[in-house]
Amino acid sequence: MALIGNLRQRPVRRLVQLYLGLALYGVSMALMIRSYLGLDPWDVFHQGLSKLTGLSFGTVTIAVGALVLLLWIPLRQRPGLGTVSNVVVIGLVVDATLALLPTGGPLGVRIALLITGIVANGAATGLYLGARLGPGPRDGLMTGFVARRPGRSVRLVRTVIEVTVLALGWLLGGKVGVGTVAYALAIGPLAQLFIPMFAVPAGAAPDDPAPTPGSVAPVAPAG
Repeated sequence: MALIGNLRQRPVRRLVQLYLGLALYGVSMALMIRSYLGLDPWDVFHQGLSKLTGLSFGTVTIAVGALVLLLWIPLRQRPGLGTVSNVVVIGLVVDATLALLPTGGPLGVRIALLITGIVANGAATGLYLGARLGPGPRDGLMTGFVARRPGRSVRLVRTVIEVTVLALGWLLGGKVGVGTVAYALAIGPLAQLFIPMFAVPAGAAPDDPAPTPGSVAPVAPAG
Protein backbone atom coordinates (compact mmCIF):
# COMPACT_ATOMS: atom_id res chain seq x y z
CA MET A 1 0.00 0.00 0.00
CA ALA A 2 1.39 3.39 -0.97
CA LEU A 3 1.43 6.07 1.70
CA ILE A 4 -0.92 9.00 1.29
CA GLY A 5 0.02 12.55 2.06
CA ASN A 6 3.08 14.40 0.79
CA LEU A 7 5.39 16.75 2.65
CA ARG A 8 6.24 19.10 -0.18
CA GLN A 9 4.01 21.79 1.27
CA ARG A 10 4.52 23.13 4.83
CA PRO A 11 6.43 20.05 6.03
CA VAL A 12 7.58 21.55 9.35
CA ARG A 13 4.14 22.67 10.42
CA ARG A 14 2.51 19.43 9.37
CA LEU A 15 5.04 17.18 11.09
CA VAL A 16 5.04 19.22 14.29
CA GLN A 17 1.25 19.27 14.31
CA LEU A 18 1.03 15.53 13.64
CA TYR A 19 3.36 14.44 16.42
CA LEU A 20 2.08 17.03 18.88
CA GLY A 21 -1.42 15.73 18.25
CA LEU A 22 -0.44 12.09 18.66
CA ALA A 23 1.49 12.82 21.86
CA LEU A 24 -1.44 14.81 23.25
CA TYR A 25 -3.75 11.95 22.34
CA GLY A 26 -1.65 9.55 24.39
CA VAL A 27 -1.63 11.96 27.34
CA SER A 28 -5.41 12.37 27.11
CA MET A 29 -5.89 8.61 27.24
CA ALA A 30 -3.72 8.35 30.35
CA LEU A 31 -5.70 11.13 32.05
CA MET A 32 -8.96 9.31 31.44
CA ILE A 33 -7.49 6.03 32.65
CA ARG A 34 -6.30 7.63 35.90
CA SER A 35 -9.74 9.17 36.46
CA TYR A 36 -11.14 5.67 37.02
CA LEU A 37 -14.49 6.97 35.80
CA GLY A 38 -14.76 5.09 32.51
CA LEU A 39 -13.07 5.10 29.11
CA ASP A 40 -14.06 5.49 25.47
CA PRO A 41 -15.08 2.23 23.71
CA TRP A 42 -11.73 1.37 22.14
CA ASP A 43 -9.86 2.06 25.37
CA VAL A 44 -12.29 -0.11 27.31
CA PHE A 45 -11.28 -2.85 24.87
CA HIS A 46 -7.58 -2.06 25.25
CA GLN A 47 -7.86 -2.08 29.04
CA GLY A 48 -9.71 -5.41 28.99
CA LEU A 49 -7.02 -6.98 26.81
CA SER A 50 -4.33 -5.51 29.06
CA LYS A 51 -5.90 -7.19 32.08
CA LEU A 52 -6.27 -10.46 30.19
CA THR A 53 -2.73 -10.60 28.82
CA GLY A 54 -0.77 -8.78 31.52
CA LEU A 55 0.72 -6.48 28.87
CA SER A 56 0.89 -2.73 29.43
CA PHE A 57 -1.96 -0.57 28.17
CA GLY A 58 0.32 1.08 25.61
CA THR A 59 1.64 -2.23 24.31
CA VAL A 60 -1.89 -3.50 23.80
CA THR A 61 -2.83 -0.24 22.04
CA ILE A 62 0.09 -0.66 19.63
CA ALA A 63 -0.70 -4.33 18.98
CA VAL A 64 -4.39 -3.68 18.31
CA GLY A 65 -3.54 -0.74 16.04
CA ALA A 66 -1.16 -2.91 14.02
CA LEU A 67 -3.75 -5.68 13.67
CA VAL A 68 -6.44 -3.19 12.61
CA LEU A 69 -4.04 -1.74 10.05
CA LEU A 70 -3.66 -5.19 8.50
CA LEU A 71 -7.41 -5.17 7.91
CA TRP A 72 -6.89 -2.17 5.62
CA ILE A 73 -5.34 -4.45 3.00
CA PRO A 74 -8.55 -6.21 1.86
CA LEU A 75 -10.37 -2.88 2.16
CA ARG A 76 -7.77 -1.30 -0.17
CA GLN A 77 -7.18 1.61 2.15
CA ARG A 78 -4.00 3.67 1.79
CA PRO A 79 -2.19 4.55 5.04
CA GLY A 80 -0.19 7.70 5.58
CA LEU A 81 2.72 8.70 7.76
CA GLY A 82 0.15 9.76 10.34
CA THR A 83 -1.48 6.32 10.22
CA VAL A 84 1.74 4.43 10.91
CA SER A 85 2.87 6.98 13.50
CA ASN A 86 -0.51 6.71 15.22
CA VAL A 87 0.05 3.01 15.83
CA VAL A 88 3.38 3.52 17.59
CA VAL A 89 3.47 7.00 19.14
CA ILE A 90 0.19 6.94 21.07
CA GLY A 91 0.98 3.65 22.78
CA LEU A 92 4.44 4.79 23.84
CA VAL A 93 3.15 8.11 25.17
CA VAL A 94 0.25 6.62 27.12
CA ASP A 95 2.56 4.20 28.94
CA ALA A 96 5.06 6.97 29.73
CA THR A 97 2.31 9.25 31.03
CA LEU A 98 0.75 6.51 33.16
CA ALA A 99 4.15 5.94 34.77
CA LEU A 100 4.23 9.61 35.81
CA LEU A 101 0.63 10.08 36.96
CA PRO A 102 -0.28 9.06 40.52
CA THR A 103 -3.10 6.60 41.04
CA GLY A 104 -6.22 7.24 43.09
CA GLY A 105 -7.08 10.62 44.59
CA PRO A 106 -10.30 12.36 45.67
CA LEU A 107 -13.33 12.34 43.39
CA GLY A 108 -12.94 16.02 42.50
CA VAL A 109 -9.42 15.43 41.19
CA ARG A 110 -10.54 12.41 39.19
CA ILE A 111 -13.41 14.38 37.63
CA ALA A 112 -10.91 17.10 36.65
CA LEU A 113 -8.67 14.44 35.08
CA LEU A 114 -11.61 13.08 33.09
CA ILE A 115 -12.74 16.48 31.81
CA THR A 116 -9.19 17.50 30.91
CA GLY A 117 -8.62 14.18 29.18
CA ILE A 118 -11.77 14.45 27.05
CA VAL A 119 -11.05 18.04 25.97
CA ALA A 120 -7.40 17.18 25.26
CA ASN A 121 -8.55 14.20 23.21
CA GLY A 122 -10.71 16.44 21.05
CA ALA A 123 -7.85 18.89 20.51
CA ALA A 124 -5.46 16.04 19.72
CA THR A 125 -7.89 14.68 17.14
CA GLY A 126 -8.04 18.07 15.44
CA LEU A 127 -4.25 18.38 15.43
CA TYR A 128 -3.31 15.05 13.92
CA LEU A 129 -6.18 14.89 11.44
CA GLY A 130 -5.60 18.51 10.47
CA ALA A 131 -2.03 17.66 9.44
CA ARG A 132 -3.52 15.62 6.56
CA LEU A 133 -0.98 12.83 6.79
CA GLY A 134 -3.45 9.99 7.14
CA PRO A 135 -6.15 8.98 9.63
CA GLY A 136 -5.70 6.58 12.52
CA PRO A 137 -6.03 2.86 11.79
CA ARG A 138 -9.41 2.57 13.54
CA ASP A 139 -10.86 5.53 11.61
CA GLY A 140 -9.61 4.00 8.38
CA LEU A 141 -11.23 0.67 9.19
CA MET A 142 -14.59 2.40 9.46
CA THR A 143 -14.28 4.58 6.35
CA GLY A 144 -12.78 1.70 4.36
CA PHE A 145 -15.73 -0.55 5.17
CA VAL A 146 -18.18 2.18 4.19
CA ALA A 147 -16.32 2.69 0.90
CA ARG A 148 -16.62 -1.02 0.12
CA ARG A 149 -20.28 -1.12 1.20
CA PRO A 150 -21.75 2.14 -0.15
CA GLY A 151 -25.20 1.33 1.20
CA ARG A 152 -23.99 1.47 4.80
CA SER A 153 -23.84 4.83 6.57
CA VAL A 154 -20.77 6.03 8.41
CA ARG A 155 -22.87 6.51 11.54
CA LEU A 156 -24.17 2.92 11.43
CA VAL A 157 -20.76 1.35 10.81
CA ARG A 158 -19.14 3.46 13.52
CA THR A 159 -21.87 2.52 15.99
CA VAL A 160 -21.59 -1.21 15.26
CA ILE A 161 -17.80 -1.20 15.58
CA GLU A 162 -17.73 0.84 18.79
CA VAL A 163 -20.56 -1.07 20.48
CA THR A 164 -18.80 -4.33 19.60
CA VAL A 165 -15.41 -3.31 21.02
CA LEU A 166 -17.10 -1.74 24.05
CA ALA A 167 -18.99 -4.95 24.83
CA LEU A 168 -15.89 -7.11 24.35
CA GLY A 169 -13.81 -4.77 26.49
CA TRP A 170 -16.41 -4.75 29.27
CA LEU A 171 -16.57 -8.56 29.25
CA LEU A 172 -12.76 -8.62 29.58
CA GLY A 173 -12.85 -6.28 32.57
CA GLY A 174 -12.41 -2.86 30.96
CA LYS A 175 -13.80 0.14 32.86
CA VAL A 176 -17.20 1.39 31.69
CA GLY A 177 -18.68 4.31 33.58
CA VAL A 178 -19.81 7.91 33.51
CA GLY A 179 -16.64 8.79 31.61
CA THR A 180 -17.72 6.50 28.78
CA VAL A 181 -21.00 8.38 28.43
CA ALA A 182 -19.33 11.78 28.84
CA TYR A 183 -16.84 10.96 26.08
CA ALA A 184 -19.58 9.78 23.73
CA LEU A 185 -21.56 12.99 24.24
CA ALA A 186 -18.62 15.42 24.11
CA ILE A 187 -16.22 14.12 21.48
CA GLY A 188 -18.44 14.98 18.50
CA PRO A 189 -18.86 18.67 19.39
CA LEU A 190 -15.17 18.89 20.36
CA ALA A 191 -14.11 17.42 17.02
CA GLN A 192 -16.47 19.86 15.29
CA LEU A 193 -14.63 22.68 17.08
CA PHE A 194 -11.01 21.58 16.78
CA ILE A 195 -10.77 19.94 13.34
CA PRO A 196 -11.47 23.17 11.39
CA MET A 197 -9.29 25.11 13.83
CA PHE A 198 -6.19 23.02 13.13
CA ALA A 199 -6.78 21.97 9.51
CA VAL A 200 -3.91 22.75 7.13
CA PRO A 201 -5.15 25.56 4.84
CA ALA A 202 -6.54 24.54 1.47
CA GLY A 203 -3.85 24.19 -1.17
CA ALA A 204 -1.13 23.20 1.27
CA ALA A 205 -1.57 19.54 0.38
CA PRO A 206 -3.43 19.32 -2.91
CA ASP A 207 -3.49 15.51 -3.07
CA ASP A 208 -4.90 15.04 0.43
CA PRO A 209 -8.60 15.49 1.17
CA ALA A 210 -9.37 17.98 3.87
CA PRO A 211 -10.61 16.39 7.08
CA THR A 212 -14.15 17.26 8.02
CA PRO A 213 -15.86 16.66 11.36
CA GLY A 214 -18.47 14.43 9.79
CA SER A 215 -16.01 12.26 7.89
CA VAL A 216 -14.13 10.80 10.84
CA ALA A 217 -14.92 9.02 14.06
CA PRO A 218 -12.50 10.13 16.78
CA VAL A 219 -11.16 7.17 18.92
CA ALA A 220 -8.16 7.17 18.64
CA PRO A 221 -6.42 7.39 18.65
CA ALA A 222 -6.38 8.78 18.46
CA GLY A 223 -7.48 6.36 16.46
